[in-house]
Amino acid sequence: MSGNDKSIYAEPADVDGDTLANLGPLRALAGVWRGEKGVDVNPKADGPETRSFIDHIDLQPIDPQTNGPQLFYGLRYHQHVVTPDEAGTYHDQTGYWLWEPATETIIQTLSIPRGQIAMAVGRAAKDATHFELVAQRGETTFGICSNPFLEEAFKTLAYRIAVTVHPDGTWSYAEETTLQIKGADKPFAHRDSSTLIQIRPPTPNPLARAK
Repeated sequence: MSGNDKSIYAEPADVDGDTLANLGPLRALAGVWRGEKGVDVNPKADGPETRSFIDHIDLQPIDPQTNGPQLFYGLRYHQHVVTPDEAGTYHDQTGYWLWEPATETIIQTLSIPRGQIAMAVGRAAKDATHFELVAQRGETTFGICSNPFLEEAFKTLAYRIAVTVHPDGTWSYAEETTLQIKGADKPFAHRDSSTLIQIRPPTPNPLARAK
């Protein structure tokens, strides 16, 4: 077709405007959540430091998104973390959780205000209560991009997150970020984990509210 494949522009005809009804395994994450007993193991000059933290995560449904024939349903999220003994922000993160029903693919995009972004991917059945996503440094599709200082001093080699939805309606995550720290003999596993309790249900996406 002379370099112009019209099939890549053809959008699906069966798009449902109700995102909450089409989120697959991400449906259980929708809403506003709080975690009181998070644990962070992070690198310090004198050795690993373990800190407790308090999580607040807001995950709200967005309208369906298409890339030509590709269709995503998703949640926009903001994660804000503090420690019990400090007033300032300990960690801040924004991004999207996306579900592609046709391929049973989950994508997490994330951005943190230290000059770093990543996109992780995993597969799960639509009714799964456990799933894992991975991003690798150097990948051009599901990869990691850092500012020059982090790339030199705290090079992120890989990112992995495992999510488990529990029968009582809570859910938990366990993250591992593999860092090659300047001057260190071997990579460091930076770990974070928390269990979240819903404090407010999600707000339906604009298209769903319009109906």
